[in-house]
Amino acid sequence: MTATMTAIGFASTGGPEVMERFELPVPEPGPGEVRIRTTATAVNPTDTMYRLTGPRPEEGLAPPWIPGMELAGVVDAVGPVIDDDAAGWAVGQRVMAIVMPRRQLGGSYAELVVVPADAVAAVPDAVSDAQACTLPMNGLTVVSALAHLALSPGDILGVTGGAGAVGGYAIELGKHAGLRVVADAKPADRALVEGLGADVVVPASRDAAEETAAFREAVPDGVDGLIDAAVLDAAALGIVRDGGALATVRFWAGPTERGIRIHPVMVRDHLRDGAGIARLADLVLAGRLTPRVADALPAAHAADAHRRLEAGGVRGRLVLTF
Repeated sequence: MTATMTAIGFASTGGPEVMERFELPVPEPGPGEVRIRTTATAVNPTDTMYRLTGPRPEEGLAPPWIPGMELAGVVDAVGPVIDDDAAGWAVGQRVMAIVMPRRQLGGSYAELVVVPADAVAAVPDAVSDAQACTLPMNGLTVVSALAHLALSPGDILGVTGGAGAVGGYAIELGKHAGLRVVADAKPADRALVEGLGADVVVPASRDAAEETAAFREAVPDGVDGLIDAAVLDAAALGIVRDGGALATVRFWAGPTERGIRIHPVMVRDHLRDGAGIARLADLVLAGRLTPRVADALPAAHAADAHRRLEAGGVRGRLVLTF
């Protein structure tokens, strides 16, 4: 009899109600891969988007489809070692990893997840699994954004969506890079965003003119670079100075204006950056980066987690536990 595992996913696209439990074959790690027994996986906007759209036809993926891009757990099995990547992982070791759900094995909403060995980083003893699972994708998103903005110490970094998971990491990593950070926040979130280290906090608004005016009042010439965690896209261009740079997180790439460089952050470009995840863990231990868990729910309650995320107002990340 083939061994099975529990996974949470969907066989048809739609609202949160399409999320259900599946019993799937246990995946086996191949050469240079490790298998992780999942204890916690973060719920991200990419998961709800995947649930709404499903895979693209050219991807050729049969249902069920399993969302999830970041997880923490324990190494359960190690595939044949083909280089040094897998040699350092041992069964029973606490780890976190990033994974692409748009593959036949699916994403991280599963009891057992197979990933390339170089997508994995150790979880420090002082970090919980729930905290750890919020680091890989969200943290690497900000690291990638900052690299492409290419700002220098003392430059001004703008952050929209400052109270969210990506926005919070952007503030803290921006300060770590020596930048002056101007972030937005609703009145109820002002203390949170200030506590994350923002030098200036401006009123958040979904109205493009109001948002731009708030940032321009604080920085009349516009910010040098902007991480648009609020997904304002074209509406965020007015916040950036002439010749500045904008990092977007939902694939928007222009058209631009006033010589502003636009970089859509593609997390799929960082799916084998376990070393980068390990550096994020070091920053957590140093007190420079703060994983924020909004709530932890059993994996069977994934539909509820999706409803809460889509309703808005979640501060930090919702986490599913196995």
